[in-house]
Amino acid sequence: MAYKEKELKWIGSSYKDLMALPDDVRREFGFALSLAQFGEKHINAKVLKGFGSAGVLEVIENDIGGTYRAVYTIKFIDVVFVLHCFQKKSKSGIGTPKEDINIIQNRMKLAELISKG
Repeated sequence: MAYKEKELKWIGSSYKDLMALPDDVRREFGFALSLAQFGEKHINAKVLKGFGSAGVLEVIENDIGGTYRAVYTIKFIDVVFVLHCFQKKSKSGIGTPKEDINIIQNRMKLAELISKG
């Protein structure tokens, strides 16, 4: 089924942060976001736990420099909001560090305000 392309909006420093990532990681995240705009899901996209629904997704990519994540929301009808792009630096397991969860929560609140326009 073909979907109408959703607009892509960047919250906070997410665009600048994406541009600072390695080229191969940036390309893969760009592909994942493009799929999301058309209602599709990247093979590496997973629901980010702690946000109450399947509306917040993360894509995880690894390269020689480390592990990187892009977090976005598909909760809204006409727009995909990119909430956070970062390199995971926590040494405590595979979970998302608390500092990054706080950034995502705050940016999700901002996305909700923007969507109400």
